[in-house]
Amino acid sequence: MATGTPAADLRELNEEELVAKLREGKEELFNLRFQMATGQLQNNRRLRVVRHEIARIYTVMRERELGLASGPEGKGDAA
Repeated sequence: MATGTPAADLRELNEEELVAKLREGKEELFNLRFQMATGQLQNNRRLRVVRHEIARIYTVMRERELGLASGPEGKGDAA
């Protein structure tokens, strides 16, 4: 069964790694949509999994922006 990356794993990544993962996810989503349009897509479920993974990345980035969560370098630092 195809599953995405759990949010807890994403919270352990630093900002650059999150951006790289986001870029990879968007590229994969583009390729999957292209395959769907040409009738070559084998696993329709993968589209949904990739979209959810992108949403999780955006959620973690937004949490950090609002100060609700800190990155991996700020663990244990409650200011």
